Order: sequence, then C-alpha cells, then structure tokens
Amino acid sequence: MPDIKIKLAQAMKECMKTSAVESITVKQIVETCGVSRQSFYRNFIDKYDLINWYFDRLLEQSFKEMGKGKTLRDGLIKKFQYIKEERLFFTAGFKGDEQNNLKEHDFIMIYEFYCALIREKTGTPPDYHTRKLLEMYCQSSIYMTVQWLMKGMRETEQELADLMLDAMPNRLRELFTEIKIM
Repeated sequence: MPDIKIKLAQAMKECMKTSAVESITVKQIVETCGVSRQSFYRNFIDKYDLINWYFDRLLEQSFKEMGKGKTLRDGLIKKFQYIKEERLFFTAGFKGDEQNNLKEHDFIMIYEFYCALIREKTGTPPDYHTRKLLEMYCQSSIYMTVQWLMKGMRETEQELADLMLDAMPNRLRELFTEIKIM
C-alpha cells in the first residue's frame, strides 16, 4: 500500500485535472483518495502544504543530481525534466498567488539550497552581497520557469538551463566556477 502522503498527492493531482487549485477542497482530495479528513490533517496543514510537500520530493531529486558531482546545468536540466513530467501539477500549482504558494516555496527551497551549497563548498556562509544576488537570481529563475511552463515549454530543458546560466550575475558565476559546480 502506498504511503498516505503519496496517495494524497496523487489524489490532488487527479483533482487538478478538472479543477483549479483554489477551488479544490480537502473534502474532494480525501474522497478521491479514499481516506479520512483526519488522515489528511495528520499529514498536512492544508492543500498548499500538500502541494509543497510533493514539490519538495521533486526538487530533492534534482538537487541530489547536483550533489553527485554534476554541474549546476545538469541539476537545472533535471529539475526542468521533472517539471515537464509533472506538467499538470506544476501548471496548477504555479497559477496560485495565495499565501503559502508554490512560487514562494520554490524560492525558499532554491535560495536555501544555494546558500547551503556555498557554505558546504567554502566553509563559510555567503556574505550579504552574495545573498542579495542569490535572492534576485532565484526570483528571476522562478519567474522564467513559470513563464516557460505556462507558455507551452517552447525551449528544451537544455535551452532553458543555458538561458538561466547566461542570466546569472558575474559574481555568482565566478563563485560557482570557483567551487566547481559550473
């Protein structure tokens, strides 16, 4: 029997096929899944918490690829492949602008990932200027990812990764080259 969280995520994806995220209720999710509301609330705060949990599983996979000695480009390509595979989920999830939304969650995860990677590779956390550059770069990367998804993913995953890397501020590019992830 699949893990209850996976079952709930699958039910959420099923609901997303016919309804906007904003209109999906916990009742719909649990009825689709065949579990109780109590089971839902034992695992998640709300439907956005469920979406974020599932998104974390997808992001973790792309970050693992980077952690195996691959480049930032390889990690981005992997992330875009996951987004493409889960297109329905991401399209619905990225449409929302409510509190606890997927775009904000994506930003926090990516920003914290880069900060932790810099700390791990250099032995010190990024300085103020680097954190601000990361903040701007992560926000613009998310914007471009959402645009790519919503406009029909015209570029390949490789082309989008290359565009993201081309848009990287020089100071970040130099740092990422120095720590050998570029």
